[in-house]
Amino acid sequence: MPNELRRVLDCGFDEALAKVPSALQSEGFGVLTEIDVQETLRKKLGIEFRRYKILGACNPPLAHRALQTELEVGLLLPCNVVVYEDDAGKVVISAVDPAQTLGVAGHNVELASLAREVREKLARALEQVR
Repeated sequence: MPNELRRVLDCGFDEALAKVPSALQSEGFGVLTEIDVQETLRKKLGIEFRRYKILGACNPPLAHRALQTELEVGLLLPCNVVVYEDDAGKVVISAVDPAQTLGVAGHNVELASLAREVREKLARALEQVR
């Protein structure tokens, strides 16, 4: 089964990065944080790294439901989405799989169902980025 939470794109890095927030927004997510890994590594370590950004995405109603179910789930929020250039120069977008990460929360059926819902929304959002 192909990973629905990872896509290799034919557009450039800046174009992809510009498209991701609106795609996420269409599924109820907002971008709370943006970490420029390339810039951070340059400033902190003096090393060069590929173009790589981490976007912290949050869907407030779903986050609230998750927190109502299990307070410790906050350790896994927000959902990270990365945009980067791979070794071949292609642009990749990828999102955390909440169905996998929330598996650490134990056997909470409600939380597992919510994780699948979040995963579906993230997959639809990533599918929109072309």
